[in-house]
Amino acid sequence: MSISFEIDERVAGIARRTAEFVRDVVIPEERACDGDVHAGPEPLRRRLQEGARAAGVFAPHVGEEFGGLRLDLRGQAVVFEAAGYSLLGPLALNCAAPDEGNMHLLEVVATEEQKARYLRPLAAGEVRSCFAMTEPAPGAGSDPRALATVATRTSGGWRIDGRKWFISGADGAAFAICVARTSGGPGDPGGATMFLVDSDNPGMKIVRNIDTLDHGLFGGHSEVVFEGCEVPDSAVLGEVDEGFRYAQVRLGPARMTHCMRWLGVARRAQDVALERAADRSAFGGKLAELGMVQQLLADSEIDIETGRAVLWRACWELDQGRSAAQHTSIAKTYVSEAVGRVVDRAVQVCGALGISGDAPLSRLYREVRPFRIYDGPSETHRWAIAKRAVRAATERRETR
Repeated sequence: MSISFEIDERVAGIARRTAEFVRDVVIPEERACDGDVHAGPEPLRRRLQEGARAAGVFAPHVGEEFGGLRLDLRGQAVVFEAAGYSLLGPLALNCAAPDEGNMHLLEVVATEEQKARYLRPLAAGEVRSCFAMTEPAPGAGSDPRALATVATRTSGGWRIDGRKWFISGADGAAFAICVARTSGGPGDPGGATMFLVDSDNPGMKIVRNIDTLDHGLFGGHSEVVFEGCEVPDSAVLGEVDEGFRYAQVRLGPARMTHCMRWLGVARRAQDVALERAADRSAFGGKLAELGMVQQLLADSEIDIETGRAVLWRACWELDQGRSAAQHTSIAKTYVSEAVGRVVDRAVQVCGALGISGDAPLSRLYREVRPFRIYDGPSETHRWAIAKRAVRAATERRETR
């Protein structure tokens, strides 16, 4: 089956409504709070999501039975990019991390009872969630096999003990999907299990909210302790010892949805730079007439278009039911770095305006840098890309 770059008429309509909603409603709200939502102001979230429902663009990724629009990943790529034009756009559409990835995981893995209890209110925007996998060193980070949090069987279910950190959106979340080791030890490739843990469980405590470079993730990033955290057997998400496999169900598409949203940020930064270059006069002409400025603008156009192309290729593979591991790693690495380059060039084109609070670029700049670390640092993805490429070349040579 060939890859098509045609945009479905329904998807185009949703993207158009999203762009209008973001421009007219979301960006003014972003300006009012300077894009800082780490403190999790619930009235703002509720207000934005009510607006998205009224615009007919709420939950584009979720199935109709849960109140969503059920777009495939290629459709999501178009709409999420339009939402990502504002830092708060994905929050408004209820397709921001970590909730969007958790919704996908629950749709694929959860039982009907778990879907009713956790997915339905999450998809409706009634609650938020978090995904508790990352741990302080030497625990799970870019290498999930280092998982150190353990879950042991009890007479009534399981007891979870361990420390997690950089758990996005934990502050104010109604529940966590906690990944804990149920067999083996740190370094083993298997033995992880996912558990649904309600936030009011006395064994789950937020120790602190971490001060970070970015401020645009609703609820921020927290350090969380699970100590004597008792959960019943019904809290197991999927099967015991299959947590690493389920993590791939979540992480591959979630990396792509990150790319979609951040491409929207890149497009906005480029638009700011283009407008400035067209309006600002210097050295006897417009900035846009200067060759060095033209190169900056051209390179950003190349980065955006190339990033979108590699992203759509990976989304197409995932929509076909393929693993797409190589292309999702390529897309994540390229887009995360390309977005940073685009925003950096925009700051350079705008000069003093770019680093001031009078333009959105300074807050976009601080938000995009962590993207090269979130969902796997570029170095880890490059290692995996090279490893797969060498393996494929070896297999080709052996079959000659």
